[in-house]
Amino acid sequence: MTSLNAIAPCFAVANVGDTIRWYEEKLKFKGNPFPDVEPYAFAILLRDGVEIMLQRLEDYEKPDLYALRGGGVWDAYVRVARVREYYEAVREEVEIVKPLRLQPYGAWEFEVKDLNGYLLVFSEMAG
Repeated sequence: MTSLNAIAPCFAVANVGDTIRWYEEKLKFKGNPFPDVEPYAFAILLRDGVEIMLQRLEDYEKPDLYALRGGGVWDAYVRVARVREYYEAVREEVEIVKPLRLQPYGAWEFEVKDLNGYLLVFSEMAG
């Protein structure tokens, strides 16, 4: 029987190289770009089995949709083991939209905005 194993968000960005460097420096991902020299057309960012894909779209600016929904509009929701440790490791490095907090549905979460305006939520179920 067929099984689906993973999903990776794909973000349109104006500059793949700058985005790779930000994710590597701030969130400790590893970037794998294509082609081998800039300007890159595509990349896969990897960390601990999590993938985010990047596609270059010249002059692209992501619209800010966050305020259109009371709880914010998210672009990627990342499950994390030891989310408190990760929060402490990155909170001085990135723009924290919402700090680490326990949600009513039982998840510890914090929200980060990347250099292109994409909203990532890092989460771990309590208990």
